[in-house]
Amino acid sequence: MSFLLRVVLPDKPGSLGAVATALGDAGADILGVDVVERADGQAIDDLTVELPAGRPPDVLITAAESVRGVQVESVRPYSGRLDTHRELELIDEIANNPEQGLHLLAEDVPRLFRAGWALIVVREGDRSYRLAESSAAPGTRAGDLPWVPLSKAIVIEPDLHWVPEPWRDLDTELAAAPFGPISASQALVVGRPGGPAFRPSELARLTHLAGIVTTVLGG
Repeated sequence: MSFLLRVVLPDKPGSLGAVATALGDAGADILGVDVVERADGQAIDDLTVELPAGRPPDVLITAAESVRGVQVESVRPYSGRLDTHRELELIDEIANNPEQGLHLLAEDVPRLFRAGWALIVVREGDRSYRLAESSAAPGTRAGDLPWVPLSKAIVIEPDLHWVPEPWRDLDTELAAAPFGPISASQALVVGRPGGPAFRPSELARLTHLAGIVTTVLGG
């Protein structure tokens, strides 16, 4: 079974190798590594690992945190693959099929950001509704999202930003970025059930992607 392991480790030579060795000793096979962020002497990495049948994911946490200075931020089952450069392929696909652009964006964003679902929402007056959604997006009734429009990408905190209850299920981490023309009250919303939290570097990627797709679609 495959898992996505997000680790925070010292940003110095040998740290990742030590984690890889510890995971290997625990029986895990590392399938891929992606550097999410580097700042303040730390690196945040996503590791896709495979465990033999019957081995609990707790062994991944124990193994990784046996390395000094390493902290596991989250571990969850993962059926996708690390593919952070898929943005260019997606943009090209949208440029060649703009009529399906919103659908293509919503459907691909969860894979790009290793999330569970995505929505493109618009606010008109005191009513908000979705323009496009990924296949796993939660169902909700039409309501209002008073924090739309956005001036920048944000981590959505339900205590500060009202969202429908189904968006909060399964300890879902939420992020949103402005989308569409400046005159349009639209946003791209991403949900990551079970975490981990969205990092500033991921918010920057989400902003850039939304902005480029807006330009491609003539926004």
